[in-house]
Amino acid sequence: MAILVMKFGGTSVADLARIENAAKKVQAEVERGYRVIVIVSAMSGETNKLVGYVEGTSKLYDAREYDAVVAAGENVTAGLLALRLQEMEIPARSWQGWQVPINTTSAHSSARFISIPRANIDAKFAEGFKVAVVAGFQGVSAEGRITTLGRGGSDTTAVAFAAAFGAVRCDIYTDVDGVYTTDPRITKKARKLDRIAFEEMLELASLGAKVLQTRSVELAMRYKVRLRVLSSFEDTDENSGTLVCDEDEIMESKVVSGVAYSRDEAKMTLLKVEDRPGIAAAIFGPLAEAGINVDMIVQNISEFTSPGDAQAYTDMTFSLPTNQLDRARRAMEEAQDSGRIAYGDLVADIDVAKVSVVGIGMRSQVGVAAQMFAALARENVNIKVITTSEIKISVLIDRKYMELAVQALHDTFELDKA
Repeated sequence: MAILVMKFGGTSVADLARIENAAKKVQAEVERGYRVIVIVSAMSGETNKLVGYVEGTSKLYDAREYDAVVAAGENVTAGLLALRLQEMEIPARSWQGWQVPINTTSAHSSARFISIPRANIDAKFAEGFKVAVVAGFQGVSAEGRITTLGRGGSDTTAVAFAAAFGAVRCDIYTDVDGVYTTDPRITKKARKLDRIAFEEMLELASLGAKVLQTRSVELAMRYKVRLRVLSSFEDTDENSGTLVCDEDEIMESKVVSGVAYSRDEAKMTLLKVEDRPGIAAAIFGPLAEAGINVDMIVQNISEFTSPGDAQAYTDMTFSLPTNQLDRARRAMEEAQDSGRIAYGDLVADIDVAKVSVVGIGMRSQVGVAAQMFAALARENVNIKVITTSEIKISVLIDRKYMELAVQALHDTFELDKA
């Protein structure tokens, strides 16, 4: 019998009524002939409550005990869903991470998968069980301690199980009915996509789209796991939602598939930096050591450089998450104090946003950047920083123009049309 993986997020199992709704969706797949592995998140709000308990108990907590506490939310959901399925006369049992076992590294709260042996779950399927309900977000280290996988860990767990068990598909049930060309809250013309390539979904996820967690898409692309995003709150069938799949499964796609945005961006510029070999490493080394996630980078000749000067200067601009700005500033100041770098001034701007267009069609189509820049110019939106890849163009603009820019680009590339 073919195996299907189904994953239900926190809002999909927020209370007993929603757990019953999830059980009915599992039942429908069992009746279609699948053996089902269900990955569940904690009930909505439970993980935050458990984190609050830990922080209220110990400010400098032991990460091993933190993981033991916060993993409990998924264990509760798994048990409740298994009980509901049993009441519906579907042979099911729950599994915690250590029971599978889901073997991970020992990096507590940010563990990575090592292996997921099939033997224990396969043995239960052989006994006649139809459903294995697995607690997401967790695993077990070589030392036998509970570990957690960090943000989006349940999505990643689902993809990992689909890869390990050779599942026909991994269905991610959430509070939206698929992947849209952009955020429908900003653009009413946003259209649900029937299919999207792994690479496009990975870019959209990393650029601010909240539908799927980036690590889960990376894993799906590596192991060719077909993902389907669909709603927990609507009736669904085999054709519902959005299929995230290999590019070869998409007959023809538009040049641009989607527009993504991120509000939580900041821009930092180091002025009057010595223009010499190794200066970029001297700047971004301390940032990396401080755990700063730098994205867009632009280097320009500084206005402080004059013809004939013995020393040339450059200005270095980069973007980073707003919540990492203070840490980045401190890293640069400490680097200057220690003599690793020298700069004239440091200027930061938190009133910026990143807007991006993504599409695998860009590989074979010229003029996409020109269209994008012309559309922004028509709306009098000034571009501060530009970065590109083979299937993506991103710009940094004033935050107050973000929604206008998203709408203009969505219209320019006619994303409302199939």
